[in-house]
Amino acid sequence: MSVKILTDSTSYISEEICKQLDIKKVSLTVSWDDISFKEADIKNEDFYRMMEEKGIPKSSQPSIGEILEEMKKVVSNGDSLVGIFLSSEMSGTYSSALMVKGMILEEYKDAQIEIIDSRSNCMQLGFAAIVGARAAKEGKTLNEVVEIVKQNLRRSRFLFVPNNLEYLKKGGRIGGAKALIGNLLKIIPILTVENGKTAVLTKVRTKKNAIAAMVEKLIKDSYIYGLKEIVVHHINCYTEALDLSKLIEEKLGVKPNIVDIGPVIGLHVGPGAIGFVYYTEKDMK
Repeated sequence: MSVKILTDSTSYISEEICKQLDIKKVSLTVSWDDISFKEADIKNEDFYRMMEEKGIPKSSQPSIGEILEEMKKVVSNGDSLVGIFLSSEMSGTYSSALMVKGMILEEYKDAQIEIIDSRSNCMQLGFAAIVGARAAKEGKTLNEVVEIVKQNLRRSRFLFVPNNLEYLKKGGRIGGAKALIGNLLKIIPILTVENGKTAVLTKVRTKKNAIAAMVEKLIKDSYIYGLKEIVVHHINCYTEALDLSKLIEEKLGVKPNIVDIGPVIGLHVGPGAIGFVYYTEKDMK
């Protein structure tokens, strides 16, 4: 018996890494009035072009059937499962996974399944799944993998800067009043994820200053806690992401991979957003 990892599409882990580490994913969906796509089935550039033309779509969690199918594949093979999902404050995916776990246990009474609420998204969720999958490949037990995943979540941080606040405002991801004030005063917030929700870390006057402040926070955390891995995230602004990756390499001597953010998170934050996710050697939380 081995341990398998299941996560969702908002982790934005590359297909190559998923294949290497045997990470399974279920996909959230985006939909307009006339058409819908699984997030995993549409190219990011096509989605953002469609969003320009058709407006902001809605997102929805994976179907119960899809989660059930993926979980059954694991337990029917005699393996145990660790499911790590998008924050329960942002989606019903985690709750659905818990429901499916109960359904599975009715049929497979000895199945070993642990479901973890990442309290985040993007590669903050992705790194948790990756380190869990690496531990599973090393032959760690279910309980050991769960502890390693939870440890990683205590050691990770997600910092990002939106290009503007309209998408967050429309999606209800940040208070309408804050969004209005920010736009009027030309204030750019540095955002993070705390307690499962988008939160304001600090505010500055320009996007350039915001990026500089994020990098300073990264350097400080690296000095105090020790940097392990980092990725640069962007929403449809690859050139800016490349510049940020080069800046981090200059400052810290590590070259981050660049990971573009897909439709489900992208529709809530908006094109032009940029930031990074990293985790450290010691607990930050």
